[in-house]
Amino acid sequence: MYEALQFYINGRWVAPSTDTVIDVVNPADAGVSGTVALGGAADVDAAVSAARRAFDSFSRTSVRERAELLDAVIAAYQRRAEDLAKAITAEMGAPNWLASAAQVPIGIGHLTIARQMLDGYAFQESTGTTLLVKEPVGVCGFITPWNWPLNQIACKVAPALAVGCTMVLKPSEVAPFSGHIFAEIMAEAGVPAGVFNLIHGDGPGVGAALSAHPQVDMMSFTGSTRAGVEVARAAAPTVKRVHQELGGKSANIVLPSADLKAAVAGGVAAMMVNSGQSCNAPSRMLVPHARMEEAKAIAAQAASEQTVGTPDSNAKLGPVVSEVQWNKIQRLIEQGSAEGATLVAGGPGRPEGLGNGYYVKPTVFADVTNDMTIAREEIFGPVLTILGYDDEEQAIAIANDTEYGLAAYVQGPQAEAQAIAARLRAGQVSLNYAELDLTAPFGGYKQSGNGREWGAHAFGEFLEVKAVMGTAPADA
Repeated sequence: MYEALQFYINGRWVAPSTDTVIDVVNPADAGVSGTVALGGAADVDAAVSAARRAFDSFSRTSVRERAELLDAVIAAYQRRAEDLAKAITAEMGAPNWLASAAQVPIGIGHLTIARQMLDGYAFQESTGTTLLVKEPVGVCGFITPWNWPLNQIACKVAPALAVGCTMVLKPSEVAPFSGHIFAEIMAEAGVPAGVFNLIHGDGPGVGAALSAHPQVDMMSFTGSTRAGVEVARAAAPTVKRVHQELGGKSANIVLPSADLKAAVAGGVAAMMVNSGQSCNAPSRMLVPHARMEEAKAIAAQAASEQTVGTPDSNAKLGPVVSEVQWNKIQRLIEQGSAEGATLVAGGPGRPEGLGNGYYVKPTVFADVTNDMTIAREEIFGPVLTILGYDDEEQAIAIANDTEYGLAAYVQGPQAEAQAIAARLRAGQVSLNYAELDLTAPFGGYKQSGNGREWGAHAFGEFLEVKAVMGTAPADA
């Protein structure tokens, strides 16, 4: 049993201002994996005050000092890798292998890249007689989700720490334990008091207060578009910077010239990673109408290979995160059939032999049209929709016909795929299931958010630019 009953504020573990404690449900068996305290506005005030006090000195530290601090954080993180993996499995149900092979390593990846980017990053540059100085934006509030908890914590904390910001983190109350251990890592690494603070809580109790706080200079939020709108509304009166990484409904265009078997089977596998609980999942596959029947057969076979089981098994998929999420997915599966889509694989209900926990059958719908609910809404589960198109112009139009624009995928010969990618309204486009690049900027168009995370581009999100005019020319 895990406990997250204290908050990390100003370099110390302290009791919360409230006495509200909730259970954290293990989605693998619907039992209780631990408890977490929910804070309130008084805890936000204490954490933000600590971050504000720490900012004056930390913002003036040298690049070398911050690089050494990141080195210490990376070393401490590596020592706790096994603990982090176990916590992620207990809180959000990731299979043991996925927690160890992906969930934990992606966090260390962001920390390592930030450390590498810090060497040689230009915090000053001259243009004529004006000196451009990039300075840390200030106190940052972070609200992170449950689906890739360490990924979202690390990709915010790492660049903020690298450039000299101070911060207050609110991890998801659904999956709080990995965030709690992350705070222990920061303490062990010797992060100065007040630079990093952690408060547990829910959106109304902590998220809203953090977003509205007048001493917070920037909010960085990852989660649903609906919740992102609320963060922006709360932040608006204080005109703070708001960074949002929100929902997605990413198209995966299989070109007529693509290897259909490889493209469709690869798309099924990519959709099912993390039980479909990824904002950039390729959830809308587009195939030529003339090859729809072939695509159905390939997808059905690929889905049958997506095994579902308990986290300690060798299954590819574990449960989805909660009963609420399970019920939402079931509703949308049923709606897909009701609206006329062809069920190719999976369907409603739990997989055979998995009566406890929140397990979902790997599901594929075909003959989907882009006006159907399952083509419009972000399902956030292992459910793939396959849509047909007549020609590439129509494929591009369908792909862009969404309120989201986080990611897109194109399968086919390199030159053709790249030409299609140039016309897609998405922040990140993957050609032929390219390997993930953590140095590439990550973020979306339209209602998928504002700003970019990952790599050197993330540094800019946490920096203000000051123009000092009348300075000596750079070559003087």
